[in-house]
Amino acid sequence: MVLLGLLLVLIAAAAVIEVSVNDTANTLPITVLDRTFNLSPFELFIAGVVTAVVFVVGLLLITGGMRRAAVKRRRLREARLAERDRVSRLEAEKRDLERRLETTSTASSTAERPKVDRDRDGVDDRAERAERPTAPHNRVSVPAQQSSPDQLVAGGRHATDERRG
Repeated sequence: MVLLGLLLVLIAAAAVIEVSVNDTANTLPITVLDRTFNLSPFELFIAGVVTAVVFVVGLLLITGGMRRAAVKRRRLREARLAERDRVSRLEAEKRDLERRLETTSTASSTAERPKVDRDRDGVDDRAERAERPTAPHNRVSVPAQQSSPDQLVAGGRHATDERRG
């Protein structure tokens, strides 16, 4: 490929040299949109080169846009397929969990309920609570405030007023 590119560059250089060395005194009349231009062969060659460059740039923009759109569509398609796979895996997992739940619920309805033994005394705590009468909460009595000379508490001003009085 490199050799082919080098060969094309050499041919283009030879064409530029041939056109520029050729007799520039002769002009060729060119009509574009009802206007006539008199161009030398070199000027005509340069106009052709500019036209070719604009054409190639347009082709590059078209192919680049098409390539980007194809990549975007491919990524979107892959994302959709990945999402479908993820959803199907989640649905399969859901069905599996529902199946397990059905088997455990039928097994638990036929068997006794599991024991709740948080204090590990071998007796179901729910049964202990049902048997035990609910007692009122035990309250701890707090002794009344005693007067002492080292009383450092918030609101000490009132305490000092009481001692003075």
